[in-house]
Amino acid sequence: MSAHFARSHRHEALDGLADRRLLRELAYVDGHWTASEAAESFEVTDPATGTTVAFVAALDGRQTTKAIDAAARAFPAWRALLPQERSTILRKWFELIVGAKDDLALLMTLEQGKPLQESLGEIDYAASFVEWYAEEAKRLNAESVTSHLPNAEMMVRREPLGVVGVVTPWNFPSAMLTRKAAAALAAGCTIVAHPSSETPLSALALAELGERAGLPVGVFNIVTGKASTIVGRMCDDPRVRAMSFTGSTEIGRLIAAQSAPTMKRLVMELGGHAPLIVFADADLDKAVDIAIDAKFATSGQDCLAANRIYVQRPIYDRFCAAFAKRIETLRTGNGLAEKIDIGPLMHERAIKKVEEQIADAIAHGARCLTGGKRHQAGPLFYQPTLLADVSDEALIMREETFGPVAAVTPFDSEDDVIARANATEYGLVAYVVTENGGRQQRMGRALDYGMVAINRVKITGAPIPFGGVKQSGIGREGSRHGLEAFTDLKYLCLDVA
Repeated sequence: MSAHFARSHRHEALDGLADRRLLRELAYVDGHWTASEAAESFEVTDPATGTTVAFVAALDGRQTTKAIDAAARAFPAWRALLPQERSTILRKWFELIVGAKDDLALLMTLEQGKPLQESLGEIDYAASFVEWYAEEAKRLNAESVTSHLPNAEMMVRREPLGVVGVVTPWNFPSAMLTRKAAAALAAGCTIVAHPSSETPLSALALAELGERAGLPVGVFNIVTGKASTIVGRMCDDPRVRAMSFTGSTEIGRLIAAQSAPTMKRLVMELGGHAPLIVFADADLDKAVDIAIDAKFATSGQDCLAANRIYVQRPIYDRFCAAFAKRIETLRTGNGLAEKIDIGPLMHERAIKKVEEQIADAIAHGARCLTGGKRHQAGPLFYQPTLLADVSDEALIMREETFGPVAAVTPFDSEDDVIARANATEYGLVAYVVTENGGRQQRMGRALDYGMVAINRVKITGAPIPFGGVKQSGIGREGSRHGLEAFTDLKYLCLDVA
């Protein structure tokens, strides 16, 4: 932490911002841009270069309570608005996000490191949730119930929960915020959000645009600082009726435990460890394309990444050779450069975990077909890597992988690969590549995952219920189900005699 956050920035790429007001270093609480009372701050750096991007205010528990106070005060008026009025504000927010797309993407690449083209795609993805829920706000309808009692009329309606705590990760700093916040706002809830301290600038820029869109004072608050202090206070406060979190399963368990005394609604998108299963009848070129996209997007730092790649033995050697050849064409470098596929990892801990997993896999008999070392582009860059013949006992097959390392292993039968793919505590997404229609249906039923992608990678979007089973999450985000998560059902029974 630094005691003086208002200092000059050294990153020359900030000169590319068309709207400098989108670079915010103060937290946003109760309609005001605010600093820590002790003027504490933390540094945000570009993982590609180590250069300072900003110094952001670090708020404490007391100020977190002030944000909850503000959200609680704002809730009655926000919930009382006509759904069409909330929809109009959300629609304006969407339009402002789209209009600021280039600036938002630049800020994201500077703080997160992902290639600029991926950042631009994420801004589109983030905006889509705001647009979707601007429409869904108008469709949160009551339903009538056929009465089983004489002289009674029955109705069930959805009512907003209240204050919602939102905790977002560093790998998708814009989309994870809008996916949660837009749904809760559309339902009539108010927000206290804590973005990752590694990537707070995207959230603060969205707050600036939300203020311009007309979000009322106290409805949308961004509290930056130390996660344990801020999130802990949110979990402890009974006025926070729900916690929506995206991050590791380990942290999700802690939030769930700390939220238990106040019986909060939990919406959690936790770890993944996706299998990609390639059958012998697959088109080989198509399978390799799918493997590249499913593994190496966001430099492998994605809960949807295909971490365990199972290939049926008749095509195993040919797949490994073709996959290695394609991996060697991936371009690694600063995300601001043109035609970059792989950016830096987020921090040194990620690099060390990649190195540990690779060493362990090789110790268990794996072969490194390409990569396997740090990349010369900088200290947080790692070569896109392919490991073949990876044992199911290796760490990389048992722990979530957040890096550009693909682990491939052969399988023989459909039953064998189903059992191996399901042998994990995770259950977010699974990928299958096969031309056999019957097998497509069987795999879709047999795989114990919240989402299954058949012969494609991109399956997410605002209209679908995103989420996992087992230790990969609770509830769903996106779709009408994502809005329902922030409401309570109220049953009314009226005597009409």
